[in-house]
Amino acid sequence: MRHIENFLFRFRAYILGLLAVLTVAMGFLASNLRMDTGFEKMLPIGHEYIETFQKYRDDFAGANRIIVVLENTKDKTIFTSEYLKVLKAATDDVFYIRGVSRPTLASLWTPNTRYLEITEEGINAGDVIPADFRADDASMAVVRANVLKAGIVGRMVANNLESSMISAELQDIDPDTRERLDYFRVADDLEAFRQKYEKDGISVKIVGFAKIMGDIKNGAESVVIFMAVAFALTVMMLWLYCRSWLLTFVTLSASLCSLTWQFGILHLMGYNLDPLAVLVPFLVFAIGVSHGVQQINMVSSEIANGKTKEQAARDTFTFLLVPGSIALSTCLAGFATLYLIPIGMIRELAITASIGIGLKIVSNLIMLPLLASYIAPTGDYARRVKKQMEKREKVWPYVARIAKPRNAWMMVIGCLILGAVGVYISKGLQIGDVHAGAAELRPESRYNQDTRYVVDNFDIGVNILTVIVETPEGACVDHKYMAVLDRFQWEMANVPGVQSTIGLPLLAKMVGSMWREGNLKWYFLPRNTSVLAQAVGPIPTSTMTLNTTCTVLPLLIFTKDSKAVTIKKVVAAVKDFRAKPENQLEGMQIRLAAGSIGVTAATNEVVEEQEIPMLLWVYAVVISLVFLTYREWRGSLCCVLPLILSTIIGNMFLTLAQIGLKISTLPVLAIAVGIGVDYGIYEYNRIQRYMRLGKSPFHAYEQALKDVGSATMFTGFTLAVGVSTWSFSELKFQADMGMLLTFMFMVNMIGAVTLLPALIAIIQQVFPKKYPPLTEEERAALMRSMH
Repeated sequence: MRHIENFLFRFRAYILGLLAVLTVAMGFLASNLRMDTGFEKMLPIGHEYIETFQKYRDDFAGANRIIVVLENTKDKTIFTSEYLKVLKAATDDVFYIRGVSRPTLASLWTPNTRYLEITEEGINAGDVIPADFRADDASMAVVRANVLKAGIVGRMVANNLESSMISAELQDIDPDTRERLDYFRVADDLEAFRQKYEKDGISVKIVGFAKIMGDIKNGAESVVIFMAVAFALTVMMLWLYCRSWLLTFVTLSASLCSLTWQFGILHLMGYNLDPLAVLVPFLVFAIGVSHGVQQINMVSSEIANGKTKEQAARDTFTFLLVPGSIALSTCLAGFATLYLIPIGMIRELAITASIGIGLKIVSNLIMLPLLASYIAPTGDYARRVKKQMEKREKVWPYVARIAKPRNAWMMVIGCLILGAVGVYISKGLQIGDVHAGAAELRPESRYNQDTRYVVDNFDIGVNILTVIVETPEGACVDHKYMAVLDRFQWEMANVPGVQSTIGLPLLAKMVGSMWREGNLKWYFLPRNTSVLAQAVGPIPTSTMTLNTTCTVLPLLIFTKDSKAVTIKKVVAAVKDFRAKPENQLEGMQIRLAAGSIGVTAATNEVVEEQEIPMLLWVYAVVISLVFLTYREWRGSLCCVLPLILSTIIGNMFLTLAQIGLKISTLPVLAIAVGIGVDYGIYEYNRIQRYMRLGKSPFHAYEQALKDVGSATMFTGFTLAVGVSTWSFSELKFQADMGMLLTFMFMVNMIGAVTLLPALIAIIQQVFPKKYPPLTEEERAALMRSMH
């Protein structure tokens, strides 16, 4: 360490100059960083449902739909010439929105919206709005009759006949540019579409992945305001703590420099910021501030004890490099384990955050003390710091009593009870969305209002689970296969949370009865192959209930919402049905799943499967690094147990606050664990050193509080105050994360100053350890770091 210290401080001017040039260059690259998202990034790689979705997405997708609903609020009916004229123009405009798969476009005006009827001459079929349509009463009556004959009320036309739907699939690759679709531009196009048509008694509702991302991006732009507020609060709190603008500037500059390097590297790697991960850079910055406070705290203390600013910076560097590197390495490992989750957005986030944390080792553990060696204040500042330290030292003996055996046992038992309660409550933690609509947006947001309108007025919506039923060729005219599919549709339609279902048997029974003047006595599946073929023949593939060879017969399940509990019930019902022997026929396979709910179900299952392994990897890294550094199991146990408790308490908070564990919340828990590691390792590093000098756990902890106690408490409180402002964000997921992080920062801080020393005291009482005598050199090194 001494050789490293001498080298860095001998060439500090050159090193700082090089870092300054690097910061300018990376700042230029970082200025080109943009927000970006993509539907493909949200798909769990290799999951059973996603493999099904990818295989059949061209024919039976439904996961990346946009739905536009035009409501006639003036006349309260769609059967007016003015409304249909507007609907025609709107359909044409949606046709030209970038990324729209034009063959999937459907509205009353598209040729794939047809009706069937039985007349004296046989089956009569045609477009719902005929080619010779004129805006007169006779034509309007024809359209109304065709709508009713087509059976699209509740699907394309609202049940109250006051609105109708335009729907289309989006392609992740723009067919015009052959580049990845810019969903934010699509969202802007849709909003411009709304502004164009929302007038003269027409209300426009828009739902779909692209619109959600656009609204999140617009809300994320306000994140900058909250980050600025949090930054200003951090500046103020830092100044109040160290009472030096120079040290405040140094601490913030180090964290901001590494953030600039991080953004520049991301641009070089071809990455951009995802709206759902926009909070991560600030949290990485917060971790840098946490380490910076520890550095500045020791520099100030060393100066107060009469050392020069260079010697204070040298001692700070030498003493904090190892514990700081361990803390950052464990934090980095926490982010890196997110890469285990096979979702593109999460893996991108893991890379982004890991780069940021790795750069903190350079900016906060090396660059910061080098800067402090030049500009740290001395003289009168040293006297002021000394006076503040003496005031705080009066409090530490009372806090340190937690490390006395009796108090330590009470603390640990209390934490065990709290952990047991947390585990019990956390059983109710839901993986996925807890509330209906887009959980990332507030319930009163325009998007969620539009979603509620679609759910309340239509039998279908954007929440669709497409179950793929693979069959032998010609199964659609084989009664035994159709009977199983009919039974399947009936059971799914009666699952709680299901709004409606559409399958080939339902349509075949409707057509079969039409052949017999609509008599309900004939509303069943014929056993005769020829009669069944007669019922199935007129049904087009555009209904997405069959393909041309009858080898795929999907069942479309529309759910009322995308809540985790709803999805779990529907998916479990599908699995239960296909597991029954009576539903298993030769050559028939029921596969989950396409549609938006299929993708969401796959995501929820992946998060649920990877949550525990990810945390175990984090704990394993913490245990390994602490053990390798201090060569004893005690440190590993004392550092990891508070982390486990904080994770349990975090899950309990999510449960009680009705926040689901999903791809936007899981990374935040990993970050909170990383902050907890920082607190614990700095505390343990001090306590362990003083115990090596022969001090009891109580006296060792009392001395450690004098060294790092105020920095630990200040950091936890400052970070909590900063992120608490997020609770006022218009983005619900940011507000939720603000509350979660405020809670977790305080919990981790309290755990570091209470549970960790209590564990040390108990372990020393139960498994007493006598440290070997120190050499004169070791004792001198330890004494040099004592204040």
